[in-house]
Amino acid sequence: MNLTVALEHLRQEPKMAELLDKVEMPPFNPSGRVYYDLLESIVSQQLSVKAATTIFNRFLNLFPDQYPHPEQVVALSTEQLRAVGLSNQKTGYLKNVAQYAIEYNFEHADWDAMTDDEIIILLSKIKGVGKWTVQMVLMFTLGRLDIFPVDDLGIQQGIMLLFDFKEEGKPLKAKMEDLSQPWKPYRTLACRYLWRYKDTLKTKSNS
Repeated sequence: MNLTVALEHLRQEPKMAELLDKVEMPPFNPSGRVYYDLLESIVSQQLSVKAATTIFNRFLNLFPDQYPHPEQVVALSTEQLRAVGLSNQKTGYLKNVAQYAIEYNFEHADWDAMTDDEIIILLSKIKGVGKWTVQMVLMFTLGRLDIFPVDDLGIQQGIMLLFDFKEEGKPLKAKMEDLSQPWKPYRTLACRYLWRYKDTLKTKSNS
């Protein structure tokens, strides 16, 4: 992605132009680790960043090289996984991801050859992995440029704050989709700025 071109495209929307001037965005490098990032995402669900990091590090320490190879994850007992602080449900989800990774050879998959929708369909078949999780993988793991997670609470809040939307539920999501159309094909970048904007406002209100 040519960042200058992308930013100029987003600046065509006046409020988005204001946002781009207000918010500092750190450098971004997609990890490319679909399997690993799916595991980390499951561990972090409904936990604080600190708690999730602690449990995930304990999980990694179960493996000789601190990497959760799919075959090794599948071979671990529920008791071993529970012992690092994982819930029964998350234990099952991690094993699901590992088994699926083996069947579809995730670690050697040609993700670049697949469309966004193809990846959503493939990964959403894993029990414990929903559309939102796959969208995060598309954005932050694979660096896909035009992902717009309309169900994400942070994006909803950022848009409501920036554009003074009052709607909720389906009407809000429909309005968000309409609003985002001119941002194509750089909606991932727009979302990163919206998240940052919301978090910046939250930090200021708490200070």
